[in-house]
Amino acid sequence: MAIVNRTRDSFFDQGATFDFGPALEAVERAVADGADWVDIGGVPFSPNAQEVSVREEVERIVPLVAAARERTDVVISVDTVRPLVAHEALAAGADVINDTSGLHDPQLAEVVAEQDGTLIVCHSKAAPREKLPSPAYDDVVAEVRAFLLARVAVALERGVAAERIIVDPGHDLNKNTLHSLELTRRLGELADLGYPLLAAVSNKDFIQETLGRPKDAVLAGTTATHAYCVLQGARILRVHDVAAAVDAVRMTEAILGWRAPVRLQHNV
Repeated sequence: MAIVNRTRDSFFDQGATFDFGPALEAVERAVADGADWVDIGGVPFSPNAQEVSVREEVERIVPLVAAARERTDVVISVDTVRPLVAHEALAAGADVINDTSGLHDPQLAEVVAEQDGTLIVCHSKAAPREKLPSPAYDDVVAEVRAFLLARVAVALERGVAAERIIVDPGHDLNKNTLHSLELTRRLGELADLGYPLLAAVSNKDFIQETLGRPKDAVLAGTTATHAYCVLQGARILRVHDVAAAVDAVRMTEAILGWRAPVRLQHNV
């Protein structure tokens, strides 16, 4: 899953794809680099980011979704917590709504169900844009697991089909570095919930802090984390550096016997 954000204050690219032209180019480049999926966002998760109205979020997202849908048949998701934005995005050709709030507004699930979409249910303790300093857990994995099951139940009650639900433990979302490392180490305990598991770890703070490197110098650490997540049961990776992630995943799949080599030449 490639990330394309139309935000001025995205944590990683700082607005490089805010304008429509660069954003559409980023979608096309991601597909060319091997992405199976493009995730489009218009509002940063951080509560410190600039406030964006519903109307502005729609204007940022919907034209890009429509243009991307005209150019590719890969999966398109929209990162939003707002039912109206979700409705407009699905109508424009999106397939999936990526809700990082854990269905803080259950109406979003109803919108997804009505339009036969797919829903990503993500763990997040705080309400959208709410600050939560020094989050604490007795057992972060057990608590994330219980939260995801509870919110999946809400999605099912609101009409989302079970086969159209994906879960995301929400690395770094209301979690410190030790929490995110623990989640990663025990990811297999979330992979058995019965829903495809998304890992959104690319270039995140827990990798930066673990390695003591800035965000533009953690590609190797991110790639190692991606491979480990696949081994622990993740089946979707949300990534910034598509080409590197594709190679890491394909190599991991080949080692596991899931993918044949492109060619056999050495010592044959």
